[in-house]
Amino acid sequence: MPATCTCIIVDDDDIDRLTTLSFVQQHPLFRVTGQYNSAESALQDLNHHLPDVAFLDIDLPGISGLELRRQLDKIPACIFITSFSDYAVESFELEALDFIVKPIRAERFTKTVERITRYFEVKEKADSFGHNISPGSIFIKEGVEQVKLSLSEILYLEAFGDFTQVVTTGRKYCVLSNLGALIKQPGFSTFVRIHKSYAVEPARIEKTRSLEVIVNNISLPVGRAYRDTLRQLK
Repeated sequence: MPATCTCIIVDDDDIDRLTTLSFVQQHPLFRVTGQYNSAESALQDLNHHLPDVAFLDIDLPGISGLELRRQLDKIPACIFITSFSDYAVESFELEALDFIVKPIRAERFTKTVERITRYFEVKEKADSFGHNISPGSIFIKEGVEQVKLSLSEILYLEAFGDFTQVVTTGRKYCVLSNLGALIKQPGFSTFVRIHKSYAVEPARIEKTRSLEVIVNNISLPVGRAYRDTLRQLK
């Protein structure tokens, strides 16, 4: 992954924008290349030099943060920071990497930084990986080799923006496809999304609780927006 990630911050509230900046500047991973108080000012300035990461407020005057993300969909990692948790589902439909509800807390922002770090590590691997699916199997390209993986070996799928990590009992593989697109492919049609970042094969679920499922003794979170789907599986 890159030694540093360029990033922008877009928030119309001066105090909130400075708060985000203070958290970002505590981590050497980031180099801030722009701060904006509106989507329009960001769009005017970002025609030819897109950053690696965008920290976006959603409730902006004029063009919203969600619409800004649609127009800047080539930015690899997008983090929404907002006072309104109701936007969570829509933000992840735009393949947001994370969603933080204000006020930002240090431990929560640290988790976001860890997720960004993991995303670029996965991206670095997945950029050279392709895949194709045949009945019962997926062929994953790793460099010049093709690895044949039986779909029955897969424990769960984990989203990383435009990439998906395929997790088995033995190891993890990367494929160049976002989670939403991958589970629409015929071989993965039985996988069910239980969280913005996770999908599982229902037969793999050993235990179900209100906030988690257990797969192969691994705890996976259940998102609030997906609880009804999980209840229907019982």
